[in-house]
Amino acid sequence: MKVTWKLPDGREVSAEVDEGQSLMEAAVANTVPGVIGECGGCLSCATCHVYVDAAWLDRTGSVEDFEDAMLDIAAAERRPESRLSCQIEVHPDLDGLVLNVPEI
Repeated sequence: MKVTWKLPDGREVSAEVDEGQSLMEAAVANTVPGVIGECGGCLSCATCHVYVDAAWLDRTGSVEDFEDAMLDIAAAERRPESRLSCQIEVHPDLDGLVLNVPEI
């Protein structure tokens, strides 16, 4: 499935991502600037914070309580479309997904 990360400077990184892979793992594997994934997806650092494009919000699932709390400590501004990319697993409905990487 194709995923595109839009960077704060206007550049884009697109990649084919395997079903079942987290978007944080995919970003790290494709060296997406600004998505660090320092904790490796253990939900303890908020360094994989992204903004989900509004057209895709309904398909990425809901924010669970612990993710909600972690988003409060993210380095970039928290917005309604904020998610930790380690908590979004790729599935067929996300083919073409667009994520915006926040400026830190």
